[in-house]
Amino acid sequence: MLASQIAAALLLWLVWSYGLHPEASVTAQCLAALVGALLGGWIWWLVDSWNGARLLNWLRQSELGAVPNLSGIWGEASVRMRRWIRQSVQQVQQGDQRLNDILSALQASPNGVVLLDAEGHIEWCNQIAARQFGFDATRDVMQSIGNLVRDPQFSAYFATQDFTHDLVMQGRESTPSRPVKLSVQLYGYGEGRKLLLARDVTALEQAEAMRRDFVANVSHEIRTPLTVLAGFVETLQNLPLEADERRRYLDLMAQQAERMQHLVEDLLTLSRLEGSPLPSNNDWMLVSQLLKRCENEARGLSTALTRKQARPHVLNFPDAQVLAEAGEIAGASAELHSAFSNLLANAMRYTPAGGQIDVSWQKLEDGSARFSVRDSGPGIDPKYVSRLTERFYRVDRSRSRDTGGTGLGLAIVKHVLQRHGAKLSIDSELGKGSEFAVTFPASRVRPGQSGEAVARPAASQQA
Repeated sequence: MLASQIAAALLLWLVWSYGLHPEASVTAQCLAALVGALLGGWIWWLVDSWNGARLLNWLRQSELGAVPNLSGIWGEASVRMRRWIRQSVQQVQQGDQRLNDILSALQASPNGVVLLDAEGHIEWCNQIAARQFGFDATRDVMQSIGNLVRDPQFSAYFATQDFTHDLVMQGRESTPSRPVKLSVQLYGYGEGRKLLLARDVTALEQAEAMRRDFVANVSHEIRTPLTVLAGFVETLQNLPLEADERRRYLDLMAQQAERMQHLVEDLLTLSRLEGSPLPSNNDWMLVSQLLKRCENEARGLSTALTRKQARPHVLNFPDAQVLAEAGEIAGASAELHSAFSNLLANAMRYTPAGGQIDVSWQKLEDGSARFSVRDSGPGIDPKYVSRLTERFYRVDRSRSRDTGGTGLGLAIVKHVLQRHGAKLSIDSELGKGSEFAVTFPASRVRPGQSGEAVARPAASQQA
């Protein structure tokens, strides 16, 4: 471009010079050359200004692809500007993508996340936090969190500005029947901004409460017989007793020791159930053998419980035909025997002497099977039924201790049935007895097979 402008200036100078009279003075010729140079410079300025205007007009537009075709210095400047602008746009796009990736990761977090500015206004929150605190992720942007979270504990926590520890508060969805607990903690970042993390700790709080109750209940259950034993031991050590009285004290001590032994055995059973792998679906046993074992133990326990009244329970078990058609059940023989025995023992302990207990096994139309134990005892108020499988829960604590129960039998039953995919249903009414029924899924029940091939696995597993 510069060469063309210089050539145009020389051309004008030649035209002007040769257009003068040959005899024109040197001064006139120099003046003509100066005028030609000025005219060429002016033309060069016009062309340069035009190119600059084109470049400026392109910079004012948002279309990077419409760059003008320039040469020379302006052409190189336009190429470098276009390259710089493209790089800047790419950096902005990459930054936006990284920001979107970070927000997507925070959105996928199982915990609530809220970003606050220096004044405590909500800049962003994920869906978990919106549900935990009742926010609207769009409507509540730039709203003060103090106006939206009205919990007095949170207000005091936010006002003190001491965020070295977390705050456990009630969640928005908390109800008396289903409490929800949130662990909330604030972290400072940037220029006065804050990051709020909220974690649902309901399960942890419930587990901790259960642990405290469990320790307290175990301590209480063991302390009572230990106190009795210690009193009897002190009596035997310090008082001269007759043989009959000494024998009576020793019998009472043996009962308390047996009670503690049963408690420890039940606790070990629960621990074993919670820590062992799930029972296999390939270990089959005959239902008839399982029910026969339970029947023999139940009749012995009934005799022991009612020996003073001389009126044993009336026990009705499935007849031979029902047992022959009962088939097989898959699972851990020892666990199922423990669950069935606990249901029977529970029924006999709460049924007065001479009462009736009916045990049944029934195949259902969908292929599942139902085992039930119905008694003629005093029954249970329906408001207590939902808590019967809790550890150490008793409707009547004094009566349970008198019958020798540990308060863990139905908890063991619940764990065994859960491990076998079975469901426990309880139907009871005051004054009309209770029925405890277990329904096994069709996948764990099949028709019986003849021969020792069936009995042998069950017998080996029981051993």
